[in-house]
Amino acid sequence: MTSRYHLASMQSTLSHLTDQIRAAAADSRCLAIQGGGSKAFYGNVSHHDAVLDTRPLSGIISHEPSELCLTAWAGTPLSEVQAALAQHGQCLPFEPPHFDGPATVGGVVAAGLSGPARAVVGSVRDFILGLHLVNGRGESMQFGGQVMKNVAGYDVSRALAGSMGQLGLITQVSLKVLPVPAATLTLQCTGVGQADALALLHRWGAQPLPLQASAWLHDATLQPPQPVLFVRLAGARAALEAATPILTADAERLGARVNTLAPEQAARDWDAHTQQRVPVFTPAPDPHAALWRLSVAPTAPVATGFETACIEWQGGVRWVWASVQQAALLRGWAKEHGGHATLFRSSTAGANADKAGGAFAPLPALPSRLQEQLRQSFDPNGVFNTGRLLPRSFSAHLSNSLASAARA
Repeated sequence: MTSRYHLASMQSTLSHLTDQIRAAAADSRCLAIQGGGSKAFYGNVSHHDAVLDTRPLSGIISHEPSELCLTAWAGTPLSEVQAALAQHGQCLPFEPPHFDGPATVGGVVAAGLSGPARAVVGSVRDFILGLHLVNGRGESMQFGGQVMKNVAGYDVSRALAGSMGQLGLITQVSLKVLPVPAATLTLQCTGVGQADALALLHRWGAQPLPLQASAWLHDATLQPPQPVLFVRLAGARAALEAATPILTADAERLGARVNTLAPEQAARDWDAHTQQRVPVFTPAPDPHAALWRLSVAPTAPVATGFETACIEWQGGVRWVWASVQQAALLRGWAKEHGGHATLFRSSTAGANADKAGGAFAPLPALPSRLQEQLRQSFDPNGVFNTGRLLPRSFSAHLSNSLASAARA
């Protein structure tokens, strides 16, 4: 799939990027890795001297439909990969979001974000077979392989999922792909309150039903606006036909009105939800409200003290609009229910100032030390330590503590 000329061009580009990394290490400069910039809003504020653009590293290296594997350069547009897979009836089942930007394969891995089906099919890291990386010393490294049977031992490649460019420059990625489900069906259950929606999702989750994705939200397009629970079934058509009456009867017993969405409309609606184009995500209801993502146990109860805008992943993710001043409340509630809270998007009024306290919930002492040790192992000179994943002040403090402990 990759011509000899294209391969030579990519090797030249890779060599140029590697030289930039080595020069930055020698000059004590910090580089921010960026592809299409579709997720530039995510994470802490980046502090860097220059941007390392991955987009010149573009192209699908190989796609083996029979092996359910695709390998691409990190700067390859996600849309190009998805189009190539669609030609063979395949997909990336974890549904990585584009957020209406030119998302890249490397960015998909670095951000580690997944779409509506994540609770059932798995996350980004579950589909990484292997990758190539240039670390902070300018050394080329390879982890994993290109097919499942080549992955053995401690899989370092999966540690790169969600690393936000803090460990090195991802140059190639091999991903496991899957066939598109034989059939899908979306039910719209109108008039279901939050508590009833969670009860239904818990009930359905305990049964052998082909439930692939769910989303509960207040639909402002309805007159009057009402809470709605959307559920997507996927699998064999016979399984969907058998499950539909069960879900419909359960929802109607709670007073919901249930109807089946047309396939084309359902596809558009789920895509809009994945890209956060639906009203509950934008615009912010208050210029001082930020969008928080609470990852909790699916069985967590209805949250009190703040208003939930949307629930995904069968109850495992709660989206909330709240001010930064409510951070302690949000993070306390999430921790109490087995999870954590992330400041996903800054408020309109606060912009980057909202993230002064950190976009991500602080890790306990041991995971923090392990994370910093991993970063130091890959990037001892701090070439990629932009602070986007871990605030730089905390990272520097932890590095000094580790160094003091080593000397002792």
